[in-house]
Amino acid sequence: MTRDEAEFLAIRALGHIAADEDLLGDFMALSGLSPDELRERAAEPEMLGGILDFLLADEARLLAFCGAEELQPELPARARRALPGGEVVEWS
Repeated sequence: MTRDEAEFLAIRALGHIAADEDLLGDFMALSGLSPDELRERAAEPEMLGGILDFLLADEARLLAFCGAEELQPELPARARRALPGGEVVEWS
């Protein structure tokens, strides 16, 4: 998955989160961001990675997003790996 594709998927995830008041509240509480900060940083690749981290941390949230967006459940994890901080570390 390209970085552009990953960013687009994460923006879709943000839209999904923003459409659900409870989910948005959970994200805001966990991130510590104010609504203004979220708006200002919404397009930053690091923020987009954090949005995907939020979904990936809870299977029910992840599956709800994937169901609503008609995505395969493994796509958000693939997108996360394409964004800053999501690289897979291989220990030798």
